[in-house]
Amino acid sequence: MKELFPAKQVWGFVFSLFLTFVALLVYFFNMSKATGMTIFILTAFIQAAVQLVVFMHARETDDSKSIFMTLYCAIFLALITVFGTILCMIWGWSY
Repeated sequence: MKELFPAKQVWGFVFSLFLTFVALLVYFFNMSKATGMTIFILTAFIQAAVQLVVFMHARETDDSKSIFMTLYCAIFLALITVFGTILCMIWGWSY
């Protein structure tokens, strides 16, 4: 049976607004750079997960395992690229 009221989407929207408000508090409370970046990164990843699961319906299809496996591989490759770049450019590692 189809839902008449999209409760998941409304709660996802409210939670996204809350995460945006939390990230905005970094500006108003004039936090340190490290604390602010930590809050920004955490809220960004949580908000991306909310967008993926609630609004893109990643769990509602038959191939949800392949969607999440592709996502995990993409995150893994992105982290390797970022930390590899940091390793080579900032820490001065060379071969």
